[in-house]
Amino acid sequence: MDRLTLREVGMRDGLQAEDRTLSTEEKLQLLFAVSRCGIERLEVTSFVHPKAIPQLADAEALLKSAQKPEGQIWSALVPNARGAERAAAVPKIDEWTFFLSASEEHNQANVRRSVAESLLEAEAVAERARAAGRAISGVVATSFVCPYAGETPVADVVRVASRLYEIGYRTLLFGDTIGAAAPHMVRRLVRALQDALPDAQLGLHFHNTRGQAPANALAGAAEGVRLFDGSIGGMGGCPYAPGATGNVATEDLAWLFEAEGFDTATDLGALSQAALLAERLVGRRLPGSVMRTFEEGSCAS
Repeated sequence: MDRLTLREVGMRDGLQAEDRTLSTEEKLQLLFAVSRCGIERLEVTSFVHPKAIPQLADAEALLKSAQKPEGQIWSALVPNARGAERAAAVPKIDEWTFFLSASEEHNQANVRRSVAESLLEAEAVAERARAAGRAISGVVATSFVCPYAGETPVADVVRVASRLYEIGYRTLLFGDTIGAAAPHMVRRLVRALQDALPDAQLGLHFHNTRGQAPANALAGAAEGVRLFDGSIGGMGGCPYAPGATGNVATEDLAWLFEAEGFDTATDLGALSQAALLAERLVGRRLPGSVMRTFEEGSCAS
């Protein structure tokens, strides 16, 4: 059976978009549930300035108390040199993730820098990560469509990805930030990236705004991509991407890929229970579908 890796991002990308800020104790409860679902890679938090993302202001406190399962890779978003200083002081974080956009317009709205300036920051973060003995990965947002500029040229995405690879980012994920991609766009971008960066580990990050995330994920898998982001229950969004809804639910991806013959090494029941817990904690109905078949009194047939 072909192996595929799901990277759970609900603890960071999900919670940062929620109106209700969970307490550190509630986050620990959720992290405990999520980390015991068979997930190999888990994005736990962010070292963004607390004023920018107050929902994740307790990153150090969370990680100080968290119990990390043996062998699980924990990552955190590290946006700049200051965030790198904070991350370097937390030994439980194995991998630092740097985030920028392929679109100039979205990058300015999101981080108030040009793409060129963000690439310089990516280099500074990579140097600090190497000094701290940490792995790095890069996420390129608006890889398909920008909410301000429309469809993103493939050449722009390849250019940004190639520069990240030159800096040392060998794992690169590409985001459909507003959920406007279609399968043909996924195939086109993945093929271009494989041609330009044959040795990079490519990953995909889909939002399900138009209900196409599952189809897009299957299109990526058919092209050979073996790393996909998901967020339990479908939590998440982007405050600087008008119209963006949540990420595709991790448990929905797990069910789909397993049904299509891939091995995700995940426990679907545990993932769905973690999603139901997340729903109770954030206080709103989450958009995930598979989780509903694990609700009390549901009929899964």
